[in-house]
Amino acid sequence: MVTPDEPHEVLAEHARALLDGNRYLTLGTVSAGGEPWVTPVYFSPRSGWEFLWVSEVDAEHSRNLAARPGVSLVVFDSTVPAYHGRAVYAVGEAREVPPDALDDVLPDFPGPPGRGGNALTRDDLVGGSPWRLYRATASDLWVLCPREPRQGCALHGIDRDHRARVL
Repeated sequence: MVTPDEPHEVLAEHARALLDGNRYLTLGTVSAGGEPWVTPVYFSPRSGWEFLWVSEVDAEHSRNLAARPGVSLVVFDSTVPAYHGRAVYAVGEAREVPPDALDDVLPDFPGPPGRGGNALTRDDLVGGSPWRLYRATASDLWVLCPREPRQGCALHGIDRDHRARVL
């Protein structure tokens, strides 16, 4: 058995499947004055535990990121039955993708065609446009360890809900 603090490939695969199978993340930011704020955003996962989304530059969370880049986020599967929670949790930093990096990052947003979302061009995200592409990079990432309700976790030997480290 491994401890929940030890990353495990099975959990990384579980996290990737959750990210690939969901379209929205809940983004937590903090204002310059220290007030917390959460908001749902349509996102696209990127390799290296990065998360991309587009927001208006004057949205509350965008203004918060300009002052304080630290973020928390959660992606959860709201389609599973009660008590079958599946979630990815992360903390890290997020910033607007600078114009000189858009050509590298933009092909990954909005993700594969089946995910939905509209393809964007550089012109949609620069100059007088109110929209910008943002990127969060996780420094720590966990999953709600997958298990059936009232069943123990075979990987960790724990019989309650718990987070397990992926990154």
